[in-house]
Amino acid sequence: MQQTVLILGATGRFGRNAAQAFTDAGWAVHRFDRRSEDLRVATRGVDVIVNAWNPPYPDWAQHVPDLHRQVIAAASHRDLTVIVPGNVYVFGADTPGPWSGETPHLARNPLGRVRIEMEEAYRASSVRTIILRAGDFIDTTESGNWFDQVMIKYLRRGRLVYPGNPETPHAWAYLPDLTRAAVALAEMRNDLPRFCDVPFAGYTVTGAEMARMLSQVTGQHVEIKQMAWWPLHIARPFWRLASHLLEMRYLWETPHRLDDGFFDELLPGFAQTDLSEALRNAITKPAESETREQCGAALQS
Repeated sequence: MQQTVLILGATGRFGRNAAQAFTDAGWAVHRFDRRSEDLRVATRGVDVIVNAWNPPYPDWAQHVPDLHRQVIAAASHRDLTVIVPGNVYVFGADTPGPWSGETPHLARNPLGRVRIEMEEAYRASSVRTIILRAGDFIDTTESGNWFDQVMIKYLRRGRLVYPGNPETPHAWAYLPDLTRAAVALAEMRNDLPRFCDVPFAGYTVTGAEMARMLSQVTGQHVEIKQMAWWPLHIARPFWRLASHLLEMRYLWETPHRLDDGFFDELLPGFAQTDLSEALRNAITKPAESETREQCGAALQS
């Protein structure tokens, strides 16, 4: 019997890739439309909810608790499993690594606290929950993330703009791989703990390593230029997002990686895309790069 997934935030990065991954796996996919649908009604006949709703940083404190409260209520009503794309914000700057499902959530910054409280709401509920936790995203198309909006903005000129120390290890996840993992976990959901925190290690690389890989992929020498943060300080009084981007700067200076032990235990045969192939798929065409240079869309991890 065909299973059905309801995807919230299906036009976003994770949601778009999840819709494709579930479709490829033979699931029926319902892309929820917040403008015209009622969430409780939309859950009829559904087996799994993918909660990829992610408002802009400045709206997290106001909207995230209520959005997830609605999902918990709807999932409880029909005894559904919810998959939430987790991040590394919950750990904070001083938490020893590698970060696993057992690592304490010690973040004290506002965005980190919002994520901690959101996850605790699921843990305290009766809802079967899978937190699929990953680092920064590598997407297959421009989607306004750090990688495509800042780092490869001038790649055609042989430059990788890096937001932090180029020798500091940083966690990355290729979205097609991450969402394939979401499908695999959804299909084994009844065998998982009621609240299941699954770190997805993805790739742990430094900026220097990424520059070398991009040099191989593009066939040109790619040099690193460190991103200047001072324009964000200047923009804080009139750009709400700036202070939140500055708040998360520590992740570019804090060496971190996710522990893949539990993931490998659950999905021992999972094959991850080679990083060089992921980067090749993520690099945009020249015409699109020109558009990106002119636009400057807001960043969000």
